[in-house]
Amino acid sequence: MLNRRLLHHLWVFLGTSILLANLSACTEDTATKLQAVHDAGEIVVATINSPTTYYEIGDTYEGFEHDMVQAFAEELGVKVRFKLEPDEQAALLAMLRGQAHFTAAGIAISEQVERVANLTPSYQKVTRQLIYRSGSNPPRTAAGLAGRHIEIPAGSRYVDQLKELKTQYPGLFWTEVFHTDTEGLLQNVWEGLLEHTIVDSHVFGMNKPYYPELRVALDLHAPEHLAWAFPKDEDDSLYLAASRFIKKFRRSGELRRLTNRYYGNASRSNPVNMTVYHVRIQNRLPNYQDLFEQAGRTYNIDWRLLAAIGYQESFWDPRAISPTGVRGIMMLTRATAEYLGVKNRLDPVESIDGGARYFREMHERMPESITEPDRTWFALAAYNVGAGHVEDARIITQQEKANPNKWEDVKQYLPLLSRPAWYTKTKHGYARGAEPVRYVTRIRNYYEALVKINELERSQGESEAIKLKAPAI
Repeated sequence: MLNRRLLHHLWVFLGTSILLANLSACTEDTATKLQAVHDAGEIVVATINSPTTYYEIGDTYEGFEHDMVQAFAEELGVKVRFKLEPDEQAALLAMLRGQAHFTAAGIAISEQVERVANLTPSYQKVTRQLIYRSGSNPPRTAAGLAGRHIEIPAGSRYVDQLKELKTQYPGLFWTEVFHTDTEGLLQNVWEGLLEHTIVDSHVFGMNKPYYPELRVALDLHAPEHLAWAFPKDEDDSLYLAASRFIKKFRRSGELRRLTNRYYGNASRSNPVNMTVYHVRIQNRLPNYQDLFEQAGRTYNIDWRLLAAIGYQESFWDPRAISPTGVRGIMMLTRATAEYLGVKNRLDPVESIDGGARYFREMHERMPESITEPDRTWFALAAYNVGAGHVEDARIITQQEKANPNKWEDVKQYLPLLSRPAWYTKTKHGYARGAEPVRYVTRIRNYYEALVKINELERSQGESEAIKLKAPAI
């Protein structure tokens, strides 16, 4: 959403842009914009790289706006080409200059935007919320903000909101921080290092599974409604098609399902519970151990490491399906499965073989300068978040004078990929960098536990050992 300063510059710049766009529209063929998109087989959409819009994850792309645009393109029967811009202002300008058919970048409906663009029906509403950690005593009204320790990212749109509130409540103060973004401030609140921060409701929804003790104290303003933006001209055929699509997307329940996928409360990470893990070694692993062993022999990977990956991904459930659409024991994305030639992700034979091949490929893609055991840890991180993001983190690590070939060093910098000050300067953009760090740590724990059990089996003999091949319960 645009702050007032950006809007001011945008409106000043746009005067001639709109005139040129309208003149250009008058000289086009009689075919409508909608028909032109059908004829070209492609629609171009301006967006931004952010956790709520569009980002790279492994070998594919995700994001609320990304998925919704893809659904619109599928209805039109065309492909999408996303035009990435550095911010919302630039995304709007790209559309108004004729470089994109429309903008999908979390644009808030406002009188200022409606002066220069046609806005579709709203598909989402967001509010700015004051966040605290459970167990503390939060304010329940804006008047209670006085004397609270509040930090927000410097230059963010939250500044205008707080300035307005300060005119009513002079005792309100806050600190603008330059080296920590919204996600970093949420973590500080969760760790008890900060009393409050402010965040948009949809961003909080994405982060709450990782910080379950965080709570909303109060909403700081009325909800803002988000929409797609189209050029204002006489040919509104594409705009009308998009408006019809959004209404249909809402009525069908698909919009609700997409919202739950990205902003629902379902945890996106498997918690570590070693007691349950040991039980499942007894009653689940025996069903699939032969498959892990076969894949390990085929691709020269320790089968116990493959089993640990499978447990982290699915708890060894061959029919597992995540909110993001990955499936099977090794939780392969559709794109990865197609790349690997896996036809049925829910088939444990295909899934385990495909997962092993994919891990082997990540392992081989690591630079020769990375040696074991670090090479394995890097490959695991790449399996989770993609080799491109891992390489971005290695570059940051080197820039910060640490060792880019050591996992213990790089894992300190991977979380920076979720912060705009860092990811906007990388090749592959935004990533939830803390997740692969947790991912690798958990798999190492599961792997080491399996190794210990295996060694105990060998030392004590089959009759007295913990049986990896015990009958399923």
